[in-house]
Amino acid sequence: MKRVLIKRLFRWLAPALGAVALSACSTVEPYQKGNLADYTMRSDRDELASVMTSHIQFSREASTGGEGVGGGGCGCN
Repeated sequence: MKRVLIKRLFRWLAPALGAVALSACSTVEPYQKGNLADYTMRSDRDELASVMTSHIQFSREASTGGEGVGGGGCGCN
């Protein structure tokens, strides 16, 4: 009984997961690349958020990513 249930579930779940996984695949045409290179698509356009993210990163990791920030992992800088 348990085996039949697993087979039935797999029969419906596998194609559904495959469809979801393949739906995210797309190609970008050359004329669309200008839209992707727009300023609003940049992740670092909010300077305060970038500074806070780098502060959290070096406070937690006790290392810096070449940002020019010194100190250890105590978060007191």
